[in-house]
Amino acid sequence: MSHGASLINTIAAGLGLALILGFLAVRLRLPALVGYLLAGVIIGPFTPGFVADAHIAAQLAEIGVMLLMFGVGLHFSLDDLLAVRKIAVPGALVQIAVATLLGGALAIGWGWQPGVALVFGLALSVASTVVLLRALDSLGLLDSYVGRIAVGWLVVEDLAMVLVLVLLPPLAEALGGSGQASGATQPALWQTLGLTLLQVGGFVLLMLVVGRRLFPWLLWQVTRTGSRELFTLCVVAAAVSIAFASAALFGVSFALGAFFAGMVMRESEFSHRAAEESLPLRDAFAVLFFVSVGMLFDPMVLIERPLQVLAVVLVIVVGKSLAALCIVLLFRYPLGTALTICASLAQIGEFSFILAGLGVSLGLLPVEGRNLVLAGALISIATNPLWFAMIAPLQRWLLAHSALARQLEARVDPLAELPMTTDARYLSRQVVLVGYGRVGRRIAAMLSANDVPFVVADQNRELVEKLREEGMAAVWGDASEPSVLVQAHIARARVLAIATPDLIDVRPMIDTARMLNPSIQVVVRGHDEAQARLLTQELSAVVFLGEQELAQAMAHDLLRRTAGSAAAQ
Repeated sequence: MSHGASLINTIAAGLGLALILGFLAVRLRLPALVGYLLAGVIIGPFTPGFVADAHIAAQLAEIGVMLLMFGVGLHFSLDDLLAVRKIAVPGALVQIAVATLLGGALAIGWGWQPGVALVFGLALSVASTVVLLRALDSLGLLDSYVGRIAVGWLVVEDLAMVLVLVLLPPLAEALGGSGQASGATQPALWQTLGLTLLQVGGFVLLMLVVGRRLFPWLLWQVTRTGSRELFTLCVVAAAVSIAFASAALFGVSFALGAFFAGMVMRESEFSHRAAEESLPLRDAFAVLFFVSVGMLFDPMVLIERPLQVLAVVLVIVVGKSLAALCIVLLFRYPLGTALTICASLAQIGEFSFILAGLGVSLGLLPVEGRNLVLAGALISIATNPLWFAMIAPLQRWLLAHSALARQLEARVDPLAELPMTTDARYLSRQVVLVGYGRVGRRIAAMLSANDVPFVVADQNRELVEKLREEGMAAVWGDASEPSVLVQAHIARARVLAIATPDLIDVRPMIDTARMLNPSIQVVVRGHDEAQARLLTQELSAVVFLGEQELAQAMAHDLLRRTAGSAAAQ
């Protein structure tokens, strides 16, 4: 009975106080999550008054992480992950190395041992996928190419941290720790590493080979019952059960297991409904995640060690971000993309907490180090929306005041312009198709089937390179930049078709197109009726909402079928 009361008290206090403080934060034009974090601090063990059960709060937060990562998987296919592998894999690994060196150097400067410094640096190197998802979703960037790079980057970081968490116990004694959590005997390091790689590889293979067929089939069987409750239960049970099984059987983290569960469930035709049905539950548990983070924080560290806290925050917000900026620019991506990745990585989260806790238990990190990690996490999470808000004005300022920034933005790239050998039919009266995602691919297929020339403009460099190899006219870059539309020969085009999920830069895109070609027609993929009215009334664009796309496709098929039957009669 006391356990049940503790559970109820924790949920009631956490959600209730988070609602009040989140509302106040929004009224003060601060992110709501600042209120959620403060709610956790107030009901935590380091402040007077009511103290919630931190153990229960942590478990509730873990469920929230599972559901959130499951939701990401529902929107993130294997193709999306492979599409960004060339930047996500080396970028994540190099960024982890740089951040670990910065954090480790800071710890050594404080007189800590090298092994302790290594664990401390690793704890500062990995960003929170949960925080990133909330930020990208609020900005409408989750389904954009930049969003896929950021999510793919963090998935690689999560995989790396899984290896770190497995390898740390057998290495604890060699690194100067007590090794108490590692047990009396440990297998050789190469055996541990090989076993971990086999476990993770086996889990991924099982999910991609068996899961991609089994779970969509299971969701279809439940859907046939017509019960909404069973459908929702199936979605939630799949997320939590697969996450638990992945941890219990393969040693993979709950979050990573839930992510792959969502990826395989995405193969079902009911994946969008699954995402909508689980959204309220995901949001509620996400709030509990931020509350639990706040409960771990001891505010006294801000008073006792302000300079050390500041140094930690600078490593997280500045050091990691500058490393990511350099990496993305070296891969010849636009300045805007690099700044978005920087903001995405300017925080730390769940894996940092787990690693810091393990470090304390192994004697590889003092309690003081864990408090500094938590302080850095709390401050970086609270300020992360600010860095996203600064992307656009910072980019404008850099382009206006920095010759280097202008050079980076306008540098010559073979994929940023059409080849000299491009057929003339693609340079006049063509369709300029912005975005080659799920919708863009279908549009391109129908244009090709009807022999309508078109030029693709997309921010995915690897995709544009592949399209060029297939003989398709394509240019790489952000179509909101005039230079990209110029290279697509918008001045002589017939139609501008915008099929990207990210419509933040639609207005400058259309304005540029109309300035260069006043007679051009504009067709836009919309997301809501208010947006459709705005684009239709102010920009004279033809907007297709999701429902319209489906209705027109069905109507087209019905007309084809009825025309065939009428001819037969």
